[in-house]
Amino acid sequence: MEHRIVGPGPYRATRLWNETVELFRAKMPLRKHRCRFKSYEHCFTATEAVDWLHELLRRSQNFGPEVTRKQTVQLLKKFLKNHVIEDIKGKWGQEDFEDNRHLYRFPPSSPLKPYPKRPPYQKDVIEFPKWDDPPPGTSQENIPVRPLVMNPEMWYKRHSIAIGEVPACRLVHRRQVTEANVEEIWKSMTLSYLQKILGLDSLEEVLDIKLVNSKFIIHNVYSVSKQGVVILDDKSKELPHWVLSAMKCLANWPNCSDLKQPMYLGFEKDVFKTIADYYGHLKEPLLTFHLFDAFVSVLGLLQKEKMAIEAFQICCLLLPPENRRKLQLLMRMMARICLNKEMPPLCDGFGTRTLMVQTFSHCILCSKDEVDLDDLLAARLVTFLMDNYQEILKVPLALQTSIEERVAHLRRVQIKYPGADMDITLSAPSFCRQISPEEFEYQRAYGSQEPLAALLEEVITDAKLSSKEKKKKLKQFQKSYPEVYQERFPTPESEALLFPEKPKAKPQLLMWALKNPFQPFQRTRSFRM
Repeated sequence: MEHRIVGPGPYRATRLWNETVELFRAKMPLRKHRCRFKSYEHCFTATEAVDWLHELLRRSQNFGPEVTRKQTVQLLKKFLKNHVIEDIKGKWGQEDFEDNRHLYRFPPSSPLKPYPKRPPYQKDVIEFPKWDDPPPGTSQENIPVRPLVMNPEMWYKRHSIAIGEVPACRLVHRRQVTEANVEEIWKSMTLSYLQKILGLDSLEEVLDIKLVNSKFIIHNVYSVSKQGVVILDDKSKELPHWVLSAMKCLANWPNCSDLKQPMYLGFEKDVFKTIADYYGHLKEPLLTFHLFDAFVSVLGLLQKEKMAIEAFQICCLLLPPENRRKLQLLMRMMARICLNKEMPPLCDGFGTRTLMVQTFSHCILCSKDEVDLDDLLAARLVTFLMDNYQEILKVPLALQTSIEERVAHLRRVQIKYPGADMDITLSAPSFCRQISPEEFEYQRAYGSQEPLAALLEEVITDAKLSSKEKKKKLKQFQKSYPEVYQERFPTPESEALLFPEKPKAKPQLLMWALKNPFQPFQRTRSFRM
């Protein structure tokens, strides 16, 4: 009885429905039953179906052990309504399934749900400021990004200071980065980061990008309290005072500092019911209707907990600030109630944790259109939120730093050398991929050595340089990059070969070398007789 993991991607709820239906039809045990003195082959009782399906859902990593028997009955009611099963007389279409001895069977074929088709819409190309002001009447449709190829000439220019030459340069000022530019950068890089984590080619089938508000993202990052809770500018969107007081009361039970009226037996149950009624009557779930598919898609990453937390962090940044604040306060209260050993039972039929999940899952996540698995998916998400809410509802520091560096780069000036055509616009960062330790060591050792070695060879073979200039440059290169220089000239002899000594000419006989060169010649006595 295996339920394969359905990963992130578009139409995940539909894929989960079809997967569950196929597995239920293929694995559900069928046998002969008697009812009212009549035998029926290949059927099962309602209780047998609940037992088997409940065990399947609890063992599935797509749903988890928090699935209750009541939720299983609700799913079987939807199976009956959608003609996945029928009663022994062939009746279906009603949600009158109950956990009893009534007999059911499979129809000849159970229809699978088709994948919905959404109207295509064009991608919005985000324009970033260029190095120079564009000519009037022109627009930038794409960001021109040239690949950075480091050849010896470029290395020579970049390291010209190290080898003793500083060519003339000029400053190129950027066009002013407006507030609208900053908002578009926050939106595009946040969505790019989410797409990278989910491993999708596009977010179009998971999220309507046009509905993403960049102002919400910026507000959720910077307008927060010391505890990380969003601070609202519009106080009319705050939680009502009586709801906030009730939540503080249960979160700090039994030390209710705000409580001004006497408590009575069952007081905490009434306070909890007040909070549940308020959240249950919200017009829209806290995670909003248009983000339903995005959050359901992230549920496919729960086996990789760290990645799931990062993806949920991004999705929660897309929420309206008032929704994010209500979610933060609600999750904090739910977690504290579950950990509070002094809290009396709030319900006789459920444990405290199960009660929290069942009470608030629908007001946190649900679909605008009817989705047959939304209750199970919402319960799965709320369970994960309760266990990791402190991490999920924090601002992702890596994303914030990356965007701030991007904006700062766009506001800087550029140093441009004459004759250089490398006006390279910094492209939107492509996020890192993990490499092996061996590859890391190789890149660290040889990533910059090869261009430097090529630069050294260029200096050595430059015929235009005199020996004196070449020795000066090599000496400066040796001082800046001793490892590269040592590899090229491992011994003094190899370095000496570059500048061979000229053969010494035989010295001429000089007049001063003679003894008494200007002494007049004197005759000697002749020995001739």
